[in-house]
Amino acid sequence: MNDTAKQTGGCQCGHIRYVLTESPKQLIACHCTDCQRQSGSAFGLSLQVPTAGFQLTAGALKTISLKAPSGRKKLCAFCPECGSRIYNQPEKPGVIALKPGTLDNTQDLQPERHLWVSSKQRWVDIPDGAEVNDTQPG
Repeated sequence: MNDTAKQTGGCQCGHIRYVLTESPKQLIACHCTDCQRQSGSAFGLSLQVPTAGFQLTAGALKTISLKAPSGRKKLCAFCPECGSRIYNQPEKPGVIALKPGTLDNTQDLQPERHLWVSSKQRWVDIPDGAEVNDTQPG
């Protein structure tokens, strides 16, 4: 994954805009049924970004608290106008799980890790070299 610090992004309607001021830690593809439902696809992508490295530059996010399949709580932040999910904030302090499809430039994104492959869609192939976890690691 290339360094995406100083990249910008936002929601589908343009109400929410943000900038990344610190480099992300890791790009994860999660195949849990919760991410499948939230993304409306076969998996969800999460770009692990230090909380301090995410800066909202326009708009105000709405949040809800949900229970993840792992049993952990997560805060979900989205645009109140168009509903685009911007990030999830797990209980792990100091990090958000940014939805990388909201970045203005997504060309160089490639997941390094795949979680919950025990519930992945059979037609999804995981690239060689990616880290694979059947569920959520401790």
